[in-house]
Amino acid sequence: MTSSSQAQTGQTPAPSSEAEALHRALFTLDSHVDIPWPDQKDAFEDTESRRVDLPKMQKGGMSAGCFVAYIAQAKVDAEGHAQAQAQCLAMLDVINGMQGTHNGVTARVCSTVAEIRAAYDAGALAVIPAVENGYAMGDNPALLAQFRAKGARYVTLTHNGHNALADAAVHRPSLGDKPENYGGLSALGREAVREMNRLGLLVDVSHASKKTMMQAVAASAVPVVASHSCVRTLCDHPRNLDDEQLDALKESGGVVQITAMPAFLKPREGDAPRSASVADFVDHIDYVVRRIGVEHVGISSDFDGGGALSDWQNATQGVNLTAELLRRGYDRSEIAAFWGENFMRLLARAEAVAEQTGTIG
Repeated sequence: MTSSSQAQTGQTPAPSSEAEALHRALFTLDSHVDIPWPDQKDAFEDTESRRVDLPKMQKGGMSAGCFVAYIAQAKVDAEGHAQAQAQCLAMLDVINGMQGTHNGVTARVCSTVAEIRAAYDAGALAVIPAVENGYAMGDNPALLAQFRAKGARYVTLTHNGHNALADAAVHRPSLGDKPENYGGLSALGREAVREMNRLGLLVDVSHASKKTMMQAVAASAVPVVASHSCVRTLCDHPRNLDDEQLDALKESGGVVQITAMPAFLKPREGDAPRSASVADFVDHIDYVVRRIGVEHVGISSDFDGGGALSDWQNATQGVNLTAELLRRGYDRSEIAAFWGENFMRLLARAEAVAEQTGTIG
């Protein structure tokens, strides 16, 4: 692997024909995309206000995306839990509507690895539901089965602010948070991890505090995923994973999906507006590869949830990332691992553990 000159020049070279061809040939999965809420837009329409919609995915050579029902943290009480549960189920219903053939685009909602592979083989986009923030289940782990029944494949334990399951990386004094409410996972959180393992839901540790993340690694029978996080050594943000956390991911078989959030990729320089490029993004992939190996890192955008790079503005521009990976000297198998195969390995492992309990037939 060689260092890119892009970060030094600030210019993005046009992708080569080799990069274009490789990107089109690969299975490419973005592990974290938000949906607009509450204002709905047709996912089959190419709309300027969305960084990801199905036509943009097709145009950009993307194969699959995890579309999340994101629930903002609010008060941890019965009223807040009821509202969060209802909103999450409604959002999952919207995601489940993102299928069929419209405007020349075919998409399928997929809840298993086999369904994702079949969609790809048929030339259809794979829509994979997920849930961001365990607040959506409130204090009732039985909700997790409803999420899984609607196709969800992972649940992010927390968002910004502690919930009933665990401490978050960013606490919210305005919601009554102490810096730590539990010292990691609560007893309910540990129960939720066990239930997620039983159901085939990946435990997502993005947004979780370090103690929560490390405890989740130890508690989960399935390797955990950080669906949209970056490297703390390169950018000292509480949302990022430090070396000890990366090492724990390696030991457990987990994966960190580097994300296109400038605040997580580059330290702020003075008062200048925060921006980052695919070169900055791949710097984080390089770091994880050197630290724990190719098999433990993947790609996410956090598009429509705040993610965007100067040269990866929407789902049509993923080829720029493939081109940068080629420039760094990664081969086809390594780029395929980053673009989805590592994440798919975790999904398959989650299904295998669930099958042992008879949850998935």
